[in-house]
Amino acid sequence: MTEFDPAQHRMIPEQRWFEDFALGERFVLPGRTMTSAVFAAFQTASGDTHPVHYDLEYCRARGMPNLLAHGFQTLIHTAPGAGLFPFLVEESLVGFLEQSSRFLKPVFADDTIYPALEITELVPGRSTGVVTMRSTVFNQRKELVLEGMQKFLIRRRPA
Repeated sequence: MTEFDPAQHRMIPEQRWFEDFALGERFVLPGRTMTSAVFAAFQTASGDTHPVHYDLEYCRARGMPNLLAHGFQTLIHTAPGAGLFPFLVEESLVGFLEQSSRFLKPVFADDTIYPALEITELVPGRSTGVVTMRSTVFNQRKELVLEGMQKFLIRRRPA
């Protein structure tokens, strides 16, 4: 039996560096149904108490079929940590640089959403590079409900 080494206790043993990424590479994140528990957790974390997110009768009186998810409640599902990307760059990730998003269609309670990240730009620097990813969220009706961008600073492979 070999000796245990916590440094080797990784989800992804092979680390990646800036040079290892390719345009078009996709990182699928887990789909999730927007249950009442997800709504309650977001309300607790955000402090948002507007009734459009938590009062079904309020929503119905305004022509909505169910509770309306806050845009940030949808956006949080594009967090890279929900997928494999951060495990691939444990040694090379310098930081999360930027994020933007557009909310294209409403997301309601009981909708199921499917987030993903796709590399759209690789800008090399001397010792690091910027990896830009398009973030998308589709619903169960195959509608794009969120589109955005995330940028990460990644180290180049050591010499």
